[in-house]
Amino acid sequence: MVIDQETEMTEAEIDGFLGHHETGVLSLARTDDPYAIPISYGYDDEERVFYMRLVSTPESEKRAFLESSPSARLVVYAERDSTYRSIIATGALESIPPSELSPEQIAQYGDAKRPLFEIWAQGKQDLDIDLYRLEPESLNGRQTEIDRAE
Repeated sequence: MVIDQETEMTEAEIDGFLGHHETGVLSLARTDDPYAIPISYGYDDEERVFYMRLVSTPESEKRAFLESSPSARLVVYAERDSTYRSIIATGALESIPPSELSPEQIAQYGDAKRPLFEIWAQGKQDLDIDLYRLEPESLNGRQTEIDRAE
């Protein structure tokens, strides 16, 4: 496999890509301690903001990270035919209390599919579902054309 060409994606290409995908990997960091999880998200291409529902239990590692105001990085990627695309968004997660949701935010959370990767041993009554927003400080995308013939 030979990388034929790698290019930066334009803002329009990034927005189009993120609008057609719904999953990525969210990485959280505090001091020297990392934590990464697959998540589902909704994306507002006008505001360039991500919306996500994060499910946890009160004693979980995820909850401990979320309560520490960690730095966040969301990676969304896909490979199709001979093209590989990846987007990296960095910033801080903002917890949104349900009572403060605007009608527009409610619509965005509706686009954030139920957590596709979450499998819990506990019953639903033991789970906490919290709403978060990520307004990226940086949002970058790369597109790579791969020549599979060697």
